[in-house]
Amino acid sequence: MKHEEAAGVQHLNQDELRGLSAQGVIKSFPKNTIIVSEGDETDHFYVITEGRVKVFVSDEEGREIVLTTQGPGEYFGEMVLDGGPRSASIMTLEPSRFAVIPKSRFREFLETHPAFSFHLVEKLIGRVRTLTGNVKSLALMDVYGRVARMLLENAVKQDGRLVIAEKLTQQDIASRVGASREMISRILKDLTAGGYISIDKKRITIHRNPPRHW
Repeated sequence: MKHEEAAGVQHLNQDELRGLSAQGVIKSFPKNTIIVSEGDETDHFYVITEGRVKVFVSDEEGREIVLTTQGPGEYFGEMVLDGGPRSASIMTLEPSRFAVIPKSRFREFLETHPAFSFHLVEKLIGRVRTLTGNVKSLALMDVYGRVARMLLENAVKQDGRLVIAEKLTQQDIASRVGASREMISRILKDLTAGGYISIDKKRITIHRNPPRHW
């Protein structure tokens, strides 16, 4: 099952969303727009009000690893508080709207809303747990193990079945586990043949837990 703390997913409730969004201006962006780039020196915090984004890192040759995806009620850019450059890039996966908040207004909001400050600390703790798990997977697991872990962590219960709510392409999975699309294709075929999963229109259903090692 997907553990929200482990995944670092912290959604704002409606009151928090309204209060925080009011500190900035609403901006709209089309699909596949880079909102911030890794290494940028920027000073804004973003609240997602509509749409979805992916958070990723890449190298000079264009290879990328997707760290997470985010949707309405989530936010990014909180690390702007330390004044350092962006640690990852953000790109829209669909038409999206954000409340864009200057760092100074964001700091003021934290000082006057201690409940949200705790919320932010919990999110950062979740992020550290996720990154620790990812480093462990990359260091100690083979590609199959990383795929199995990713599927189980992102599965949610729907109508008594475990499904991956997000429709994922083979390239999406490859980008998340640090492998080639060809390798992912072989692993998914093996898992399907073994009766562990089924795939219908990019929607993955888990019928039984994949073994830890293939």
